[in-house]
Amino acid sequence: MEKKLMSKKKPSFPVNEKLLAYLDNYGRTTKVSISYEDLLRFSGGITVYDKEDNDTLWIRVYYPEFEQNEIEYNLKSIYTQLHSDGNENIFDYLKIAGIDYCTFGNSKPFRIKVLNVYNNNYVYFYVKQADASRIYGLELEHILSPNRINFLVHKNTLIEEHIAGIPGDEFINEHLKECDDLGLAQIAKEFVKFNERCMITLLGDMRSYNFVIIPTHDFDLVRYKIRAIDFDQQCYEGNFKVYQPAIFKENIKLVRLVAKRLDNRSIEQYRNEERALLAKRIINGKKRLTRLLRVMATDNISPRDHVKQLRADIYDFTNDMKFRRAANMGAILRAALEFVKRNYEDISLKRIIKDI
Repeated sequence: MEKKLMSKKKPSFPVNEKLLAYLDNYGRTTKVSISYEDLLRFSGGITVYDKEDNDTLWIRVYYPEFEQNEIEYNLKSIYTQLHSDGNENIFDYLKIAGIDYCTFGNSKPFRIKVLNVYNNNYVYFYVKQADASRIYGLELEHILSPNRINFLVHKNTLIEEHIAGIPGDEFINEHLKECDDLGLAQIAKEFVKFNERCMITLLGDMRSYNFVIIPTHDFDLVRYKIRAIDFDQQCYEGNFKVYQPAIFKENIKLVRLVAKRLDNRSIEQYRNEERALLAKRIINGKKRLTRLLRVMATDNISPRDHVKQLRADIYDFTNDMKFRRAANMGAILRAALEFVKRNYEDISLKRIIKDI
């Protein structure tokens, strides 16, 4: 099914000067002294297995002895810039406990494990090749979702913080059956809202291994959130279905859960709630979002035939002429967000008039 929906491989798009200026203005740039290409110069590696002795498709790499110290120093520097103020005074507390290279997927990232030597707490961050569409996805996630995310860019290198949670495929296969009725209803609700948010913001390919489910204990119950962790398919594909997580077979158990636990009125209620929340974030983040969309509207992050197909698909879905006139993916996204904002304001105005 996915072969018909999606391209076989998405290319990486360069970061242009306008996007770099935007990122610099909002503190998203850094002058790191190590790049993604530098980390590619490893001299060997060993396979990383999970607790069940399954191949994780990550390999733990190592470097020539004369380069190892410099690499670790620079990775510590990146960590302090990403999570703190860049102060090197804490370097003595830190140890680079592992550098893993992923052999699967488009971005082929490096995962860096940073250990606090005094208490054995550790965190991860990722070093990737900078890709403009992924960067747009990260920034849109920060502005328009209920989540905040840290990342830094330097030339052709992207540094992302780790997003904690249970991988969606693992949760579906191992944890879903353990949830009680209230938990299942919550997950169904969150999947409806997640599907709506991805569709509106044009974040594609949200198969179960590209998002995490985050359980949070709240008094006598557990609440669940669904959060995207892969932004590679931001505004790239032409088929509108790709931007709807419910279309993928990997998510079929969640789709069936929604059908079983929620009636049509509840589904529509949660979709309306998510659209209203998105509209509020669009209004509250107007200055930053407007600047980002202006940059996107001048950038090339998708083939021309994808743009034509997507704007036609969304026009058929909304009957809004602004989509017919959109020249590129940035313009399509701007039309989508304006559509949501306009409908929200129209409904709010009608309510005010009714109250009067």
